[in-house]
Amino acid sequence: MRLIVTLLLLIFVSCSDENKTPMFVSGNAFGTTYNIQFFSEITFDVERGLDSVFQVVNKSVSTYIPDSDISRINRGDSTVQVDVIFKEVYRISEVVYTNSEGYFDPTIGVLRNAYGFGDTQPLKSIDSLTLDSLRNFVGFRKVQLLGDGTIQKDYPEIYFDFNAVAKGYGIDRLGKYLESRGVEHYLIELGGEILTKGRNLAKEQVWIAGIEAVDSKLADRSITAKVKLEDVGMASSGNYRKFRIDSVTGKKYVHTINPLTGKAEQSDVTSATVIAPTCALADAYATAFMAMGIEKSKKLLGELAEVEAYLTYMDENENVAVFTSEKFDKYLLE
Repeated sequence: MRLIVTLLLLIFVSCSDENKTPMFVSGNAFGTTYNIQFFSEITFDVERGLDSVFQVVNKSVSTYIPDSDISRINRGDSTVQVDVIFKEVYRISEVVYTNSEGYFDPTIGVLRNAYGFGDTQPLKSIDSLTLDSLRNFVGFRKVQLLGDGTIQKDYPEIYFDFNAVAKGYGIDRLGKYLESRGVEHYLIELGGEILTKGRNLAKEQVWIAGIEAVDSKLADRSITAKVKLEDVGMASSGNYRKFRIDSVTGKKYVHTINPLTGKAEQSDVTSATVIAPTCALADAYATAFMAMGIEKSKKLLGELAEVEAYLTYMDENENVAVFTSEKFDKYLLE
């Protein structure tokens, strides 16, 4: 995915109090890497527990696994009775879809595939007629989650793609697993997305993370702001690295697609960093703001009680500008 949040490297000192000595675990999952820091009074097989979370989430909502529930539904299997994971991701998506007036839409899969950002080969060309045809198969109001757990689609071609929310949701599930083992203080970073609980006991402070600068280079990443996080999730989205150039036409397609127009074109928002009660919500709203543009994003942020954002955008003079929502400043580290 297109996330730009960079976890600051923290140096921990050994403490005589065992409760203040962090435990670390890292690995690969969801097509990226993860790093987890937590404090626990007991020893348990954390890696085995984490792997079980990765497996059940992938089995439910990963389009890259052929026999997952979502893959079977996308192929037209109407007999699939989805599990609680699919239901929860579906309902989170429905909330953000409604609040964003359709700018966040998990039925955008046919367009993502067509532009080359999904799990199939891109179309060789996308003209206006092709785009109009594809848009018939996009629209969250064209699908229903029925009482028996099956999915009803108006068109069999409708293709679910929860990638803009599933990773954040997976991180939330990792947090719940740690909490089930009695862990009250942790930081989970996966693919640049972050979930925090409690505090950094080793430093006797809240968790600290950084927001990567828009012009940051892969080989030399720079931070534009630092934030204090406690009991919240943070996710970020940006198109400045994630794009594709058509080899025939030379046209640039950005990763964020506008579900209402079907176009993979850059809005005036160049990056969106969102802090929310859960990582799933932060993930989904970051994607929505990228498609909505700065003015619509400002309006929506004014209506959301527990969602704050740090947005970079191009102003009327084509200069990079920054907008922060009303209460985002409380997270900024001075």
